Amino acid sequence: LQVVESGGDLVQPGGSLRLSCAVSGSNLDDYAIGWFRQAPGKGREGVACVNNRDGTTYYADSVKGRFAVSGDNPENAITLQMNNLIPEDTAVYYCAAVKTFGSSWHLCAWQIYDFWGQGTTVTVSY
Repeated sequence: LQVVESGGDLVQPGGSLRLSCAVSGSNLDDYAIGWFRQAPGKGREGVACVNNRDGTTYYADSVKGRFAVSGDNPENAITLQMNNLIPEDTAVYYCAAVKTFGSSWHLCAWQIYDFWGQGTTVTVSY
């Protein structure tokens, strides 16, 4: 399975960006997909995760109401629409996929994800 992110850019506060996570090698419907980010000097944070097997979705409190995950079935991709961006959203954003994980794990725990992309950089600044 290959995971490739795209769409990172420099954007002003209040602006929007749309990140894409393209998955190849298997059907996206069989996987949970997570968006994670890591800012300089900080740990990895689960931003938005969706389990395509049962429709479960999770958003971090810091992005609720501003970010939205959606599927692009023809492209076998997941998009992350980011609106009303703030400087604190500046980070390298990663997409990751996992097929199965234990029920005791949180959907957005980065430790459960097996396949990772290379990351795409989002910078929110004037």
